[in-house]
Amino acid sequence: MDYLERIADLHLKERLEAMGAVLIEGPKWCGKTTTAEQQAGSVLRMQDPDNRDNYLATAAVKPSNLLVGDTPRLLDEWQDAPVLWDSVRTECDKRRVPGQFILTGSNAVDRSKIFHSGTGRISRMQMLPMSLWESRESNGMVSLQELFDNPIQDIEAISDMSVNDLIFSACRGGWPASLNAVKKSSQLMIAKDYVQSVCKTDISKIDGTQRNEKLAFQILRSYARNISTIAKTTSLLADVTSGDKMECTRTTFDDYVTALEKLFVIQDIDAWCPAIRSKTAIQSSSKRGFCDPSVAVALMGLTPESLQVQLKTFGFIFEQMCIRDLKAYSFGFFSNVGYYRDRYGLEADIVLHIDDGRYALIECKLGGNGVEDGAKHLIQLHKLIVEHNKTENQMPIREPDLKIVLTGGPMAYTRADGVHVIPLACLKP
Repeated sequence: MDYLERIADLHLKERLEAMGAVLIEGPKWCGKTTTAEQQAGSVLRMQDPDNRDNYLATAAVKPSNLLVGDTPRLLDEWQDAPVLWDSVRTECDKRRVPGQFILTGSNAVDRSKIFHSGTGRISRMQMLPMSLWESRESNGMVSLQELFDNPIQDIEAISDMSVNDLIFSACRGGWPASLNAVKKSSQLMIAKDYVQSVCKTDISKIDGTQRNEKLAFQILRSYARNISTIAKTTSLLADVTSGDKMECTRTTFDDYVTALEKLFVIQDIDAWCPAIRSKTAIQSSSKRGFCDPSVAVALMGLTPESLQVQLKTFGFIFEQMCIRDLKAYSFGFFSNVGYYRDRYGLEADIVLHIDDGRYALIECKLGGNGVEDGAKHLIQLHKLIVEHNKTENQMPIREPDLKIVLTGGPMAYTRADGVHVIPLACLKP
């Protein structure tokens, strides 16, 4: 299959033009190495079975020999020889030319063998599984960047994806390998294999600590059952240990979650807590999330057919797909994704901040009456900010630049109240 361009391509190019080296981080199987290969001048594959022993022996004696090659030189699975990190940093200092190296691999690195952070020499960028725009499923009729630049524009577009199409895409996930499979059943296997690999191997490999495969699965499954909610850790722990499931202390639970975060599997989003209500009124717990909606689907044993008659459940999964795609589309903005919710029922599923201070309040609704409810929440929250600013002279809060309801519906349009209603399958960067 031909390479499908990724949003990360441009950002990798820009970083290579500015820095000596770039480290691409992200969950396994999201396409880090393939993306890096598109711009690499030469490649060193540390896990090549024919040369692995020779590479490791060279790294132990003179690692700089492994850095010789056309630039940018890709060091794939560099963590197998952690000394390469400091060698790259030193070589960048010597050459004083940008775009020398690209590093890809997992986070399973022996940090004791690394002596320099790489600050100023090695830029870090994070990738995610493919968005609907990258998998060529979103028609891209609405640009997020153009909306930020011209927020009062009226938009009109029609989605090419039905709700059932979105359900299948969420179950399949944004894994590049799934797009290579011909049969839909094969495409759906990728996320299941991913979960199995994480629980069986990766969670122990990440830092060399042996962990229980079954406990890892139970913790992830508890997360999946609470996807897109602000379930407390105590509730998740109770779920893991209820009945005759598993024994697990809070310390052990936190250790497993930390490992899963290092693997970029778990990706919670933080609360946005503006001073528009008392601190006790605004929820501050993290909202539970994954790197890709298909992880939750696989953990709960769901199928496209079962979700077609469980649209309430799919609503939570759809929100995860929205978060994944918004992170990708706002990549160049150095964005931050959060949420707002208070005890009075006022909420914004997503608060998307970009680095220049602009931000969008976003609700995720599949369609129907949910669109109207979502728009009302966004307007009420905007009004609350306006009212706060009337009495707050020293620290006024910036009003939202955009109010958006992301939907699984067929049409994109701008309401009379200024709220943009946009099918996720119409969105692009």
